[in-house]
Amino acid sequence: MKDSYFANLKPYFTDNSSSLYLSDSFSALEQMQPECIDMIFADPPYFLSNDGISCSGGKRVSVNKADWDKIGDVEEKHAFNRKWLALCSKVLKSNGSIWISGTLHNIYSVGLALEQEGFKIINNITWQKTNPPPNLACRCFTHSTETILWAQKNNNKSRHYFNYSLMKELNGGKQMKDVWTGTLTPQSEKIYGKHPTQKPLYILERIILASTREGELVLDPFCGSSTTGVACKRLGRKYIGIDNEPDYINLSIERLKNSCENVTLMTG
Repeated sequence: MKDSYFANLKPYFTDNSSSLYLSDSFSALEQMQPECIDMIFADPPYFLSNDGISCSGGKRVSVNKADWDKIGDVEEKHAFNRKWLALCSKVLKSNGSIWISGTLHNIYSVGLALEQEGFKIINNITWQKTNPPPNLACRCFTHSTETILWAQKNNNKSRHYFNYSLMKELNGGKQMKDVWTGTLTPQSEKIYGKHPTQKPLYILERIILASTREGELVLDPFCGSSTTGVACKRLGRKYIGIDNEPDYINLSIERLKNSCENVTLMTG
């Protein structure tokens, strides 16, 4: 994809509809042209790498992922969220929208930061997982949900796009609710490698169909394995992904090159 969205940053990979940038997200966003993006999906660090224990494949595993998932304190975490959201506000079109996924470890800071940086929250989506890992400590309820916030700029020019009729059609002719139920990312979507917080394709396909038109430009500033990019390719949207981990960018390239993964659109 030939683009002029960045002042000096060159893509690490590009094809006819996608571009990947190996870069710190802050640095890349600072170089991006203002108001050039139609939609943003962000899955920022949840900052839950605290030396705890979880369950994966029936085995006890550490929750620690990498240094990118660690933070000093709550003030540092909130400053991080305000900074990247301010940069996203600069590059998002006035009638665009932003989606952000998170858990209790980060989503409350994200919600406050959205309002502080001039956004208005449209919806609070609850993604209910049908097969969450069990709670090994047995001292609280099993964590089985994530929150996805959908927001637009809070000004008189903003009018976000919503494909209401398609969402209603996918929901059997009834208005779609803000609780979405489905499985964790299946192994069939990890055949080119694994990312610790990889989202399932059905979530991104619904988000993209709901809030963009064909041919529009979608940005993922913490792209990881580029589930966002795969969904964009399948649905005829353009895609820019940014990540500072070479392994994840290379995983993204493999997935984008083989983007006809066999998934079914999420209904209901």
